[in-house]
Amino acid sequence: VQLQASGGGLVQPGGSLRLSCAASGFTLDRFAIGWFRQVPGKEREGVSCISSNGDSTVYASSVKGRFTISRDNAKNTVYLQMKSLKPEDTAVYYCATDYTRRCPTRDSVDYWGEGTLVTVSS
Repeated sequence: VQLQASGGGLVQPGGSLRLSCAASGFTLDRFAIGWFRQVPGKEREGVSCISSNGDSTVYASSVKGRFTISRDNAKNTVYLQMKSLKPEDTAVYYCATDYTRRCPTRDSVDYWGEGTLVTVSS
């Protein structure tokens, strides 16, 4: 039972990437899913969250207007479309859930997958 993030890579400033979060071992359609990111030496921070049915989304102020979270429950997958990327978006990105309908927090998540590295650099 896990969520696995993928789709990271090296991109130039101003570029775009789409991250995917695939669930295995369970269906995620009953749960809110969150994206988080972490830079070495800093605390993991919440980036975005989407409700179980996709009707409600939340974004950190630092990414609002540039990132879009979405989900395809039929594919058991959540996405994070990132545009106008900045060097300060460089981080390891994680998706997570606390198996509730509430947006997960850093403290409510019990298990963190490996994450996917996003590097924004020229």
